[in-house]
Amino acid sequence: MRFLRRSGTATEDTPDNDAAEVAESVESHTRGVTPAKGRATPKRREAEGKRRGPVAPPPRTTREAMRRNKELRKANPKSKEERRSAAKERQARMAAGDDRYLLARDKGPVKAYVRDVVDSRRNLLGLFMPLAVLVFVALLVPYPRIQQYATLLCTLMLLAMVVEGFLSGRRIAKLAREKFPKETVNGRSIGWYAFVRASQIRKLRMPKPRVKPGDAVS
Repeated sequence: MRFLRRSGTATEDTPDNDAAEVAESVESHTRGVTPAKGRATPKRREAEGKRRGPVAPPPRTTREAMRRNKELRKANPKSKEERRSAAKERQARMAAGDDRYLLARDKGPVKAYVRDVVDSRRNLLGLFMPLAVLVFVALLVPYPRIQQYATLLCTLMLLAMVVEGFLSGRRIAKLAREKFPKETVNGRSIGWYAFVRASQIRKLRMPKPRVKPGDAVS
């Protein structure tokens, strides 16, 4: 700092003045006074917006959405063949029963055991989808007597399927509790899972069956 002498001329800084400035600065910091930065601290949202740039508005037309998807595919380094190959690999692993690629409803050793038990038997529920097709065809036939017989047959088959599904679900839930005593087995959930599995055509089941009809499941 510069001080004026009595004569009115400026003097150079002295070591005593420098020491006083340092002491004053240290004292201000020890008191918890933070020197001003000269500008306000930007908010996190503003900082992220500056880094990412402005957000594009949503597409207004289907053509614009298709154009954006095309641009994203071009920006993606993976080719169409690579994406198709990755999708096929995921599908194959899911069909094989790989737990990492299964849906949440199919994961776990308990669900795998239930699938094996269902797949090891021939169930009347396996005719559910063909029966639905038969009902549709019967409604198109212009003969009332054939429609009546077809409706009666389908009603009896549906009742038999419901009874079989209920009894099979209880039996499989009991077997699952005995197989996995430390696991929490919900009887309704397991019974419904077994019912849905059994009602599907064997070739269309996912994951694919690991056992054949008649095989013993331990």
